[in-house]
Amino acid sequence: MANNKEATKLVANNKKAYFDYFIDEKYEAGIVLAGTEVKSLRMGKCSIKEAFLRIENGEVLIYGMHISPYEKGNIFNKDPLRVRKLLLHKSEINRLAGKVAEKGCTLVPLQVYFKDGKAKMEIGLARGKKLYDKREDIARKDQRRETQRMFKIQNL
Repeated sequence: MANNKEATKLVANNKKAYFDYFIDEKYEAGIVLAGTEVKSLRMGKCSIKEAFLRIENGEVLIYGMHISPYEKGNIFNKDPLRVRKLLLHKSEINRLAGKVAEKGCTLVPLQVYFKDGKAKMEIGLARGKKLYDKREDIARKDQRRETQRMFKIQNL
């Protein structure tokens, strides 16, 4: 039991966020969930592609996060798209609220995972990319892929 490595299990990832935004800072937040939602998350039935975050009344809320209903949950299942609260320290919430008030900054969900048995969400403070930034990223990725292919051919 001398394993110091933290046990994390990835549930959902938002790759589109990295394509559409520059991620300046990352924060880890807990998620307030019902029992059947946790069971559904453990089965990997979650989507954060359309999700977005807002700060209202000193609380961080996530909208549009879809957690599929648990099959054996019957009457205890909640609405799959209900608004959920995220758990952050008050100082972090105040800091994020100040940054979001600036022009061009927003909060985006990056990934949902289990850490030491607790459901967590990584959120990012992001700035939107312009079209030419996205084209530059695509060109860089193509260049990297091409060099890897050439390197692979040379080493055969």
